[in-house]
Amino acid sequence: MVAAVGYRVGPGAGASASGRGLVRRRRRRWVRITAFGATALLVAAGGAGWAVYAKLSGNITPDEAAAAELARYDKERPTSLVKDARNILLIGSDSREGTDNARYGRDSGTERSDTTILLHLSAGRGSATAVSLPRDLMVDLPGCRRPDGSRSAPRFAMFNQAFQLGGSACTIRTVEKLTDIRVDHHVVVDFHGFKEMVDAVDGVEVCLREPIDDRAAKLRLPAGHVTLNGEQALGYVRARKTLGDGSDTERMERQQRFLGALVNKVRSNDVLLNPVKLYPVLDAATSSLTTDPGLASLRGLYDLVRGLRDIPMEQVQFLTVPRESYAYDANRDQLVEPAADRLFERLRTDAPLVVERNGPPGSAPLGLSGTPGGSHGDAHRGSRLGPAVTVSPPPTYRGNTAAEDTCE
Repeated sequence: MVAAVGYRVGPGAGASASGRGLVRRRRRRWVRITAFGATALLVAAGGAGWAVYAKLSGNITPDEAAAAELARYDKERPTSLVKDARNILLIGSDSREGTDNARYGRDSGTERSDTTILLHLSAGRGSATAVSLPRDLMVDLPGCRRPDGSRSAPRFAMFNQAFQLGGSACTIRTVEKLTDIRVDHHVVVDFHGFKEMVDAVDGVEVCLREPIDDRAAKLRLPAGHVTLNGEQALGYVRARKTLGDGSDTERMERQQRFLGALVNKVRSNDVLLNPVKLYPVLDAATSSLTTDPGLASLRGLYDLVRGLRDIPMEQVQFLTVPRESYAYDANRDQLVEPAADRLFERLRTDAPLVVERNGPPGSAPLGLSGTPGGSHGDAHRGSRLGPAVTVSPPPTYRGNTAAEDTCE
């Protein structure tokens, strides 16, 4: 073929070479056009991808005021004890601001935490433990900066007043004072954002042991497996007086069961692997959030949750802090001690714990012979350098996991 290209070996050879040259020129031109087109498509796709990223990141509201207030008191805050473990405070606001939120009551000019959950993510992301803090819990509130710039005096009051007095910063400082656990991040979501998130995943299935007919919550549902839309889900997790025994404890347990079902829905392949369904979920989730500046971007949220995909559903645990009626007011709560302190120490030191639906309220010994952090399933631990050390099983608390079916 080299000779054929380089020399004229017979009649028609020149024409043949000329033809081949024309083919090559056309091929090169086609390659250039194709490459240009592919580049243009990549640029367009990259631009669209960047636009989507920027939009989703821009949806999140950074809580700059809270960051500044927490920085002011940084020396007083607890120290994180375990590298890579994370504690996130999830705050459900009862704000009536905005057209949609105003449907649930008057805007009194104040805003309280309707639901507060301390979410602990273990260092190896082998477990996630969500602890509900009752809004009626009597606690010591620190002096906090009010929205108008003035400062409140320290007081002994209901826990949810912290958010009313000084927003998320006051709530975080109250939780840290109560638990001695460093709060690494916080997330605030209102009624509207909660509904949007549920609707974005096409509803969440729960199992009701009994039918519900709650006029106050505008909720009428049959017993059994039911898929709740956003409006129904909000009524379900907020209803208090007409469901069960009317206690806030039962309401928190209902919220925990719902969150377990929501985790299951979002973790399902139907959502996470379907871009058409995933985008509205991300859009709804980011639009409804106010977070600390460290989480106020899609990258920040991704870095936090990317390790959560592999947590077994039975290790996504929900419980309520051990509590009982307040000694001076049956309509208020107080911590059960030493059970609450033991729970906080388990979280603080990233030690394992177990939740069971029929477990005790929470009064179990620490792990490794008085040292927190005993590992699951080990009866003894030893070496050639010394005698075996007895390891107690992790303590058990009453609660549920995301793997449970509440109808069983």
